[in-house]
Amino acid sequence: MKIAISGKGGVGKTTLAAFLIKSLQQRGMSVLAIDADPDANLALALGAKHAGEITPISEMKALIEERTETKIGTMGGFFKMNPKVSDLPEKLSIDVDGVRLMVLGGVKAAEAGCICPQSVLLKVLVTHLMLARDEAIVLDMEAGLEHLGRGTARAVDKMIVVVEPGRRSVETARQIKKLSQELGIKNLLIVGNKIRSERDRDFLLTEMKDFKLLGFLPFTERIIEADLDEAPPYEKDPQGMEIVSEMVGSFFT
Repeated sequence: MKIAISGKGGVGKTTLAAFLIKSLQQRGMSVLAIDADPDANLALALGAKHAGEITPISEMKALIEERTETKIGTMGGFFKMNPKVSDLPEKLSIDVDGVRLMVLGGVKAAEAGCICPQSVLLKVLVTHLMLARDEAIVLDMEAGLEHLGRGTARAVDKMIVVVEPGRRSVETARQIKKLSQELGIKNLLIVGNKIRSERDRDFLLTEMKDFKLLGFLPFTERIIEADLDEAPPYEKDPQGMEIVSEMVGSFFT
């Protein structure tokens, strides 16, 4: 089971990722969690100790230079486009209550879209993780899907886009759908988050008729409390955990 999660910033991607990871683990599956969002928060959402001290792989300059055989920052240089990454999941993942976690990070905005050593290593690593590993994988990523290539995208069993009641969130979902179609991702699902009323629910049902809806998560102050207490959301919000577990159950029926 390979699941990628995307959506506009702030809609609750990482919260949903934490729920999904815990639910898959409770089903007895070995889970590899990948934080591919430059604004990395998945470690904190899973309750990792000293989460703020984790160095994203994109910032490991010595490793990137070694694997791509180049010097970062040099102009016009050559570098290896297929660096070795097969040993990195064991070397660079950390254990969080039985879940393996890797924090990829991202390339700085000024370098976005570049063919640079950092972006090459991350893309090759994600390709290895999605194609060569047999764990359940949950990939928490930004809206741009830039870590996914065409070959990698075919390994994604579920692309889940998190939306909240709001036109900007819906528009981002439409952009992600277009990118997903271009990459060949077949199974795109929507999760409506922060639902406060029937009006919120009806808004998403009306605006997203051309999407397949997986379900809805209600707005709750418990998620905010979890963030303030640096606790996983599933410890504070059992209702949300139950709803997501039902979603996960539908994947296997």
